[in-house]
Amino acid sequence: MNLITMTMIALTLSVILIIISFWLPLMSPDQEKLSPYECGFDPLGSARLPFSLRFFLIAILFLLFDLEIALLLPLPWGDQLPVPLLTHLWAALVLMLLALGLIYEWSQGGLEWAE
Repeated sequence: MNLITMTMIALTLSVILIIISFWLPLMSPDQEKLSPYECGFDPLGSARLPFSLRFFLIAILFLLFDLEIALLLPLPWGDQLPVPLLTHLWAALVLMLLALGLIYEWSQGGLEWAE
């Protein structure tokens, strides 16, 4: 009985959220949203324009921290290992290294989008 009730609640909530998601978005998007490229580049311009190094750096930092989150997700299961302290030390080392890299990048001005 409990499984059936929980399944019905989850199904009802899912259907309600799906229906709401069709009504909430703006029905008349602007020209930028209709463009196939939303990255700020002119799709009809010259392909020989220089690529922004700052844009590339921000994208790489995003991917790096996204990967860090994916690598640290199984950390709670490290408590079940014979030596959990070693797992937590490695995780702390990874976090400290990434934090120091972020502090260095911030202090060098690499995260400033506009000059």
